[in-house]
Amino acid sequence: MNIEEYTVQRIEQLCAEKKYTRYRLAQVSGLPQSSISNIVNRKSLPGLSTLQKLCGAFDITLAQFFTPDGPLPDLTLEQKKILEIWGALNNEEKRLVTSFLQGLKHR
Repeated sequence: MNIEEYTVQRIEQLCAEKKYTRYRLAQVSGLPQSSISNIVNRKSLPGLSTLQKLCGAFDITLAQFFTPDGPLPDLTLEQKKILEIWGALNNEEKRLVTSFLQGLKHR
């Protein structure tokens, strides 16, 4: 599989996981909908800044974009489990968990 195919498949996989349409991905990433269509329709390959915006919309790092099922380096099993759970949360759930953790930290 070449990089263009991988990029399109990975974006489509992440959109399915987040239940994003292309329109919603454009809104969340701040990219024009035409740019996302060009990438998905293989008319252009995204540059680094575009990939960073897409990763931000999916709440992942560039490394996670290119290693979807790879191991998370230098993490304990407990940390890996927490990150896996975090990745399955929607934005509202993440906000609530973050607020809860901040409350714990300041007790």
